[in-house]
Amino acid sequence: MSTIWHTGHATIEIHQGDITRQQVDAIVNAANARLAGGGGVDGAIHRAGGPAIMAETRQKYPHGCPTGSAVISGAGDLPARFVLHAVGPVWNGGGHGEAEQLTSVHQRCLELARDNQCHSIAFPAISCGVYGYPIDQAAGIAMQVAGRWGQQNTAPSLIQFVLFSSDVLEHFRNAANQILENV
Repeated sequence: MSTIWHTGHATIEIHQGDITRQQVDAIVNAANARLAGGGGVDGAIHRAGGPAIMAETRQKYPHGCPTGSAVISGAGDLPARFVLHAVGPVWNGGGHGEAEQLTSVHQRCLELARDNQCHSIAFPAISCGVYGYPIDQAAGIAMQVAGRWGQQNTAPSLIQFVLFSSDVLEHFRNAANQILENV
């Protein structure tokens, strides 16, 4: 079941599911800085999308992508048109610019989506897996960025957060209830 908020020009939707199955223009991949593939969301996207995604990122971005930023590739066999490879921060206690980097990576994904005429985008919980970012804090940052974006921009007009577990889903719903009600 989805939870939906409307803010400015955007609809923000939160639900539990498999991000690789989303019928959106762009899927966000929680990537590492080397864009080398990995586990979690990254592994699932590369498995479902096939080898074309890795081949393209190796060719276009041989030096990877810095933390706090994102790059774009085709989506291979995924139902989306694009994959946005987002490099979130590793949690180091919160005093090393992690919040700024997480804010930046969400913002950069939305910019890439807009610049590539995407009307819809699906985010995972960036940095909340092996990178150890506290889910409640990450959810708050994601909702702040999405809410602000929807107020100031017309595209993408659908911003989804597709979360794998019910625990993460609840943190994102709680953050949305607190933040988006006031946007």
